[in-house]
Amino acid sequence: MARTPLTPAAEHPVQLEDRSRQRVEYTTCYMCACRCGIQVTLQDTPATAQSPASSALRFIQGNAEHPVNRGVICAKGSAGIQKQQSKAKLRHPMIRRPGTERGAGIFDPISWDDALELLTARLAKIRATEPRKLAFFTGRDQMQALSGLWAQQFGTPNWAAHGGFCSVNVAAAGLYSIGYSFWEFGAPDWDRARYFLMWGVAEDHASNPIKIGLETLKRNGAKFVSVNPVRTGYSAIADEWVPIRPGTDGLLAMAIAHVLLSRALFDWDFLVRYTNAPWLVIDAPGTPRDGLFLRDPGGRPLLWDQGSAAPAPFEPGVTPALFGEFAAPGGERVRTVMTLMAARALDDAYSPEAVAERCGVPAEQIERIALEMGQVAFEQAIELPIAWTDAWGTKHDTVMGRPVAMYAMRGVSAHSNGFQTCRALHLIQMLLGALDGPGNFRSRAPFPKPIPPAPLPENDAARFAAPDTPSTRPLLGFPTRPEDLAIEADGTPLRIDKAYSWESPIAAHGLMHMVIRNAAAADPYPIDTLLLFMANMAWNSSMNTTGTQAMLVAKDAAGEYLIPNVVVVDAFDSETVRFADLVLPDTTYFERHDAISLLDRPISEPDAAADAIRHPLLEPDRDVRPWQEVLVDLAGRLKFPAFVDAQGAPKFTGYTDFIVRYERAPGIGFLAGWRGADGTESLVGAPNPKQWEAYIANKAFFAHHWPDSQKYMRHANRDYLEAAAKAGFIGRAEPITMQLYSEVLQTFRLAGQGLYDGPCPDRPEDRERLATYFDPLPFWYPPIETARTDEQAGADAFPFHAITQRPMVMYHSWDSQNAWLRQIVADNALYMNAGRAAELGLADGDWVWVESMHASVTPQPGTPANARMDPGAAGRRIRCRLKTMEGCERNTVWTWNAIGKMSGTWGLSPGAAESNVGFLLNHLISETLPSRPGEASLTNSDPITGQAAWYDLKVRVIRADAP
Repeated sequence: MARTPLTPAAEHPVQLEDRSRQRVEYTTCYMCACRCGIQVTLQDTPATAQSPASSALRFIQGNAEHPVNRGVICAKGSAGIQKQQSKAKLRHPMIRRPGTERGAGIFDPISWDDALELLTARLAKIRATEPRKLAFFTGRDQMQALSGLWAQQFGTPNWAAHGGFCSVNVAAAGLYSIGYSFWEFGAPDWDRARYFLMWGVAEDHASNPIKIGLETLKRNGAKFVSVNPVRTGYSAIADEWVPIRPGTDGLLAMAIAHVLLSRALFDWDFLVRYTNAPWLVIDAPGTPRDGLFLRDPGGRPLLWDQGSAAPAPFEPGVTPALFGEFAAPGGERVRTVMTLMAARALDDAYSPEAVAERCGVPAEQIERIALEMGQVAFEQAIELPIAWTDAWGTKHDTVMGRPVAMYAMRGVSAHSNGFQTCRALHLIQMLLGALDGPGNFRSRAPFPKPIPPAPLPENDAARFAAPDTPSTRPLLGFPTRPEDLAIEADGTPLRIDKAYSWESPIAAHGLMHMVIRNAAAADPYPIDTLLLFMANMAWNSSMNTTGTQAMLVAKDAAGEYLIPNVVVVDAFDSETVRFADLVLPDTTYFERHDAISLLDRPISEPDAAADAIRHPLLEPDRDVRPWQEVLVDLAGRLKFPAFVDAQGAPKFTGYTDFIVRYERAPGIGFLAGWRGADGTESLVGAPNPKQWEAYIANKAFFAHHWPDSQKYMRHANRDYLEAAAKAGFIGRAEPITMQLYSEVLQTFRLAGQGLYDGPCPDRPEDRERLATYFDPLPFWYPPIETARTDEQAGADAFPFHAITQRPMVMYHSWDSQNAWLRQIVADNALYMNAGRAAELGLADGDWVWVESMHASVTPQPGTPANARMDPGAAGRRIRCRLKTMEGCERNTVWTWNAIGKMSGTWGLSPGAAESNVGFLLNHLISETLPSRPGEASLTNSDPITGQAAWYDLKVRVIRADAP
């Protein structure tokens, strides 16, 4: 057949895009927590007689040189264009219209000058009278070092960020066990790992680094095992999926430890040299010394030296006994930590056969996974020709690694047993010697830290009551004993969220999810102003959405709001905005300066300490201001000592000047790159007035690459520890001993038993929780709300565990206003195992009621109709569509998080799927536990850290009529 001749190109020239007015800039993405480097192409439009010059986003790509994403970009990152163009952007400050009710969302415009004068006057009065009456809580922001400093300078105890309802369990467990943690403080060695276990990681978390890492693992032939009730996202490409029953991860981990110990698959040398496994524990039941470490007069922990047959501190020449029971010189019986740990893990209750049914994982599979890990760790060990010197001066010609890596996140953390569960994961790592070496789980600067890290939380009640007086210590920290709690002499909590109280002693990130409830109840005291930044506490960040909204609008007998003043700072029209009295509009990440700091939540990778910036690429088209600029402005207006000079004049011209010139300690500032007057120093150096320009020239990031001799075994690497001390990461260049056994927890357990030689709690609830859950050794217990639901309603009344996942294209509730991402996900369904659905007579596409045992609450106007409570229901119930799938554990139902939206918010149209079809599981959850008779109200959280127990929820599912 004859071929039609092609038309000459000259007759139909290709019309290429005119790029003469395009330019490329570099900044840091803010569509999730990854903080990837992005390359942004901007289209410039010259000024005309009718309009000024302007710029617009043309497209966004990954920055190929950036240490986090190495050029990779995800759907969220590229859709940042639509976030900038969102109809939900707030356009000017607003004040609730006089005579209207909070929650109605009726506002009048107010100028910035008037808004800041109004806020300054109110805050100044609070600070001069009772500073604790300000509660300042922030969401998933990345400037907590600044907002924390601001609150500390104000003098209120009431500040924290979102970590208490996100993943503080994994952070705190790591920092109290190994000196770094899952989350952002460590990372798998993707290039060298041969076996990788992922525990409960949502697919929007660290999505680009994890995707890059998983591809590397796959190409290298490593095995990838995913432990997750749901097979979506990362789990979908796993070589082996372990559909675990929610809340039993710790039981599975203890069973793996059981197998490793029973087969003698543990690294004896690692345990002796780098952990407290050989330390001696006093066995003196009924006394204040029971369970504490045997120490010398200088306070050094002692071990049993086999050479001298006597207790001795760890030092060169000593031969520690790993196992054994001995008599100390004073006659006390002592046992090694490893002896106690082996007895715990080898208990028959942790055998694979004993845990299999409860976990939903066959005993044979548990044993095989444990043996595979042991085989890879001990038969495929990696040895690199890297010379290094340990903390005791011994020189090593090589560094050895056991190539088994792990990563864990919210699926482990969001249970009331998450802290001890994560400790059990670190137990496995310590047994295998698979920490901070080639092929395993490595630390990221500024970690590792001493165990626990140095700062104690501020707990000076007199200082918090003093007018116009800053705190001398950080508001968040790491208690080491009951004396470190933030409580009054009578045990009353000093903080509105009750962090660092007997109820939540190691609440390293606060309990943001309890603030509104406690404030409305004036428990432990009333507040005046609730200041929320980027925290959607009236919607998806609340464990009790309907109840929280009711608390925000509740009034006393005199008709006054229980929370007198609510200030909301956000860039977008979230659900919480309508509950504000004053709204201060923030900028987008393309319109402001940001410092992603080593003092805060850095972007470091194992081989490099790194930080980054954002800088304005666009001029705002609205009357908005960056919140960090406003914070610095307010600090000057309120005369905070760190922000004004001796005459009371502001020290800093604004946020950018503050970032350059503020020093936490001499030479230590917010940004670590290009320090020194001439910009030639890294990590430590005098302020550099051209520091922002240097970052911009380097594509908006800085990386200090560690020499090979400092890349591994940093907990005991002399050169690294010296460098870390110089950089201010740690106080002293001393070895960091990993903790199988936590003496910190034991001091609290003694307090619960009434044996501690110091403060002890009075409430029976607190005594019971301390004695039960503060075990110094990792262990598993049933999630508390789960157990109480079964106890009070019957095991079969609410048979399903209900959890949420986050889709890879969404991050929390940030992107329901994003036109591109809404095309991918705009509503959600309830997912159930297909076989289990068939047994219940349910089919794909059915409408169902999902009900929990928590008492019903009347919803506020605008709540989606399918989230309204059925008047005939015994508990809370929501109606939604059912979808069935094979990749779901049989006793679990789940949905996408934060897709459902309140009508009239986020710039969505009245017919939007998010507010007509989508739903929010939060309506079924409570921030307090189901109470037992005579028991005080207790937070629905991990009893150790205060981590919100989102995933302890149990529900029943029944057929419903279509709406």
